[in-house]
Amino acid sequence: MPWPSRKRDKGAVADEKEASAKIAKTEEETPHKEEEEKSTKPPAGSSKSGWKNWKKTKESDLSGEESKTKYCHWLLKSEPESRLEKGVDVKFSIDDLKAQPNQTTCWDGIRNYEARNFLRAMKLGQQAFFYHSNCKEPGIVAIVKIVKEAYPDHTQFDQKDPHYDSSSRKENPKWSMVDVQFVRMTKRFIPLSEIKAHHLTHKADGGPLKNMMLFTRQRLSIQPLTQEEFDFVLSLEEEKPH
Repeated sequence: MPWPSRKRDKGAVADEKEASAKIAKTEEETPHKEEEEKSTKPPAGSSKSGWKNWKKTKESDLSGEESKTKYCHWLLKSEPESRLEKGVDVKFSIDDLKAQPNQTTCWDGIRNYEARNFLRAMKLGQQAFFYHSNCKEPGIVAIVKIVKEAYPDHTQFDQKDPHYDSSSRKENPKWSMVDVQFVRMTKRFIPLSEIKAHHLTHKADGGPLKNMMLFTRQRLSIQPLTQEEFDFVLSLEEEKPH
């Protein structure tokens, strides 16, 4: 049997007040080219006092070498609180993922072309942040990895599923999904408010989060991350919350 329908953030309210439009899977449907992907092994990343120390550590670790891959990690939004969509509860928290067989599930229900193209660009073994959205305090709670690359999303053909698409044909499916597996919880919850504070600082000083899509394209439920963005955000789990 296929995995149960992924229950995420179609029509969800945006995480920030200034982005009061709804978050998620059926945002404006504007086609985009797929991003070229290369599979890389994600480093752990570490820091003890924010951007300055992170920058020194990064320069030392890389020995002056720059990453050749533009996007090699991801951020996946999912709703941890109950919300009915066409009579179906779309809640799916990190605990729900951990409760799945082998702590693995399909990431279905994506109905935005740009998000779909990002999903189709995912490579086996790449890591992603599991992000709780549309809740009292949104933020990053865990790390997952891609264990199966894009294949047709079965929910597009299921008339009982809230993400059914009558215009999609089995001989040429419009929508895809991937399988993700739980890797680990982050050492602490990394709230959106903290990430945003660094984003604003980096916009001024040229730090790695200056163009982070979490703030430039808030509505997307699947977002790519550069190596630098992923490393810096991951380093925050070593910080004491402010």
